[in-house]
Amino acid sequence: MKLDHIQLKNFRNYDELELSFHPKLNLFLGQNAQGKTNILEAIHFLALTRSHRTSHDKELIRWNTDEMRVAGTVEKAHGTVPLEVSLTAKGRTAKANHLKENRLADYIGQLNLIMFAPENLELVKGAPSIRRRFLDMEIGQIRPVYLYDSVRYNRTLKERNSYLKFDKAKIDENFLSVLDEQLVEHGKKIMQERESFVKELETHAQTIHCQLTHEQETLRIDYLKNVHIDYLTELQKRHEHDIFRHQTSVGPHRDDLAFFVNGINVADFGSQGQQRTVALSVKLAEIDLIFEETGEYPILLLDDVMSELDNARQLDLIETALGKTQTFITTTTLDHLKNLPDGLSIFEVEAGKIKKAD
Repeated sequence: MKLDHIQLKNFRNYDELELSFHPKLNLFLGQNAQGKTNILEAIHFLALTRSHRTSHDKELIRWNTDEMRVAGTVEKAHGTVPLEVSLTAKGRTAKANHLKENRLADYIGQLNLIMFAPENLELVKGAPSIRRRFLDMEIGQIRPVYLYDSVRYNRTLKERNSYLKFDKAKIDENFLSVLDEQLVEHGKKIMQERESFVKELETHAQTIHCQLTHEQETLRIDYLKNVHIDYLTELQKRHEHDIFRHQTSVGPHRDDLAFFVNGINVADFGSQGQQRTVALSVKLAEIDLIFEETGEYPILLLDDVMSELDNARQLDLIETALGKTQTFITTTTLDHLKNLPDGLSIFEVEAGKIKKAD
């Protein structure tokens, strides 16, 4: 899978831009706040119709304009697929092969990607919401039905939480039970998909982590389900508690992951180096996992992370990626990038202007 080119209109600080990419390695070189990350964000938006940096879509639309558009062409094993995502005040429109896709699940997966950014280092030690978002984004790319169930689960969860804010005397236990059943219907499927994904991810990540640590460390990933007994029973038992708290206390919206190295929880007791190695192992593991699921390797976006890794980890990352994926790297300098291949494209970025280096 390769991204041949991309077109931007009114995206962030770019009014109009078109770039063609190298099939293996593309480097975006420039100082901070010049627009390097915006290019990777645009690729992410084209693939997933969402930014990895903000949940506020209006931030993506260039100042003093009211709509934006990102388009590109993906080369896959079975042919070329034109993609386009536009955003206006009315919402987003996604097209694949020039046809509008009404359901997100029908669009996601046309362009699979893995993104490694500084905030991904928080995957190990950050808030549980970061890990749930990680699960949702990665599973959604390779198993579209997961997106279908997630949308319906979140819609029902929002409805249930709104209902729990009513005065207690006005709450109908029968109606609450109906919402419970709807949550369970989709929530069970979400948990099953997460459990399956984590097991597969762990298998790949263990191998990579063992290599990165020269067989000195063993990685384990635990999926911490919030549901411990029968899901519906737990929801019903917590009616009084949830009414008092005005929120749903049981379900996959409270799931988490835990990472253990040699049996020790890395988030609590691991060194910063161990935490980074775990995060790197997980990201590299996704490359092979997505290939197993789809038959094609994803593209890889590395946003300003090379300076966060020591030389050994940089080399491991580049060597692993370049043999399999089309890779996009943003960096302020090439000094810390060693053993780069001869075939690559370097783009110099300054004040929202991009030129290809000779």
